[in-house]
Amino acid sequence: MYAVVQIGATQFKISEGDIIDADRIPQEPGKNVTLDKVLLFAKGADVRIGQPYLKDVKVTAEVVRHNRGKKKVAFKFRRRKSSQKKIGHRQNLTVLNITKIMA
Repeated sequence: MYAVVQIGATQFKISEGDIIDADRIPQEPGKNVTLDKVLLFAKGADVRIGQPYLKDVKVTAEVVRHNRGKKKVAFKFRRRKSSQKKIGHRQNLTVLNITKIMA
């Protein structure tokens, strides 16, 4: 049994017990969060696809912790101008443990 959920602007294929890194969710660690933007649900031969979301399927996840992703570096270099710019970015993430898929 698995489902495809949308968290922020990212889609994840999940099943029960998975641990995923999603965009920051404003919840304290240890709290449960309900993900209701389920795009697809599959259990054996039963496959349901939402248009755009499934209304009767919910996913429950536990917030494990908040952390930051790896640094991504954007480097701009202008030849013959003695000009360069280095910018770094670290995304704020939330680690989620998928506890239950309710269909």
